Amino acid sequence: MRIVITGASGQLGSELKNLLLDNIEKECYFLDRKQLPLDQIQIIQQILAMYEPDLIIHAGAYTAVDKAEEDQVNADLVNHVSCEEIAQYCHLHGTRLIAISTDYVFDGSSASALKETAETAPINVYGQTKLAGEQAIQKWCPDAIIIRTSWVYSAYGKNFVKTMCRLMDERDKVGVINDQIGSPTYAKDLALAIVKILDSFKWEGGIYHYSNEGEISWYDFAVAIRDFRSFDCEVKPIPTSAYPTPARRPKYSLLDKSKIKDVFAVEVPSWEISLAKMLAEEFKN
Repeated sequence: MRIVITGASGQLGSELKNLLLDNIEKECYFLDRKQLPLDQIQIIQQILAMYEPDLIIHAGAYTAVDKAEEDQVNADLVNHVSCEEIAQYCHLHGTRLIAISTDYVFDGSSASALKETAETAPINVYGQTKLAGEQAIQKWCPDAIIIRTSWVYSAYGKNFVKTMCRLMDERDKVGVINDQIGSPTYAKDLALAIVKILDSFKWEGGIYHYSNEGEISWYDFAVAIRDFRSFDCEVKPIPTSAYPTPARRPKYSLLDKSKIKDVFAVEVPSWEISLAKMLAEEFKN
């Protein structure tokens, strides 16, 4: 199987590279933003044609949530229009597609874990462009697998866990939002879930949800990071209203993972176990 992975230098792309680079059964090509510039729409299909993939894992995205509020054109090009180009390529060439989306397609008004059929109503530009990307994929490539995820972190790139580790090492006190609820996703776990889908010998297109198990706030997450790493730092809970950002965030975006577990027998670790594994790896590096 010949596979193209976009967003190769990102958190998920890096974890997929670790898992698939030496896999003799899969011929994988990892394309970063230089090799596949998602904002240069006119050349996307031409570049994909050079590799003639059997499957594309589209992990590339415009993920600067706050910046997207003022950079709407580029956010839409990368998160929406590039998805349409990739889906059109898959439609024309019979290529299968796995694409990564986000919990930010929801407005955060739910009080229970969100199923794939829950109503979408994004409250920021990032979420709007990602939802538009989902819709373009479903239009051109209805057999695609779309995986929505949330609060992604890993030993690679910039993320909440690494930022907290740095701040807690530098400061005596940090304030962290305590009224946004969801569950983090260790990118390595998501990469393992994708490989599980590839190796399952079945293909059932549609939207799926994946994050680690558990329901927590960013504050809870920060306290756990402090305790795992034994930082001498006070973590102060603060409301969203005390930390305004250009882009609004969903208040509640816990994802229901029942479907991906039932269809592909994917195992979903708890966020505590995954956080401990990531921090151990980060400390080792």
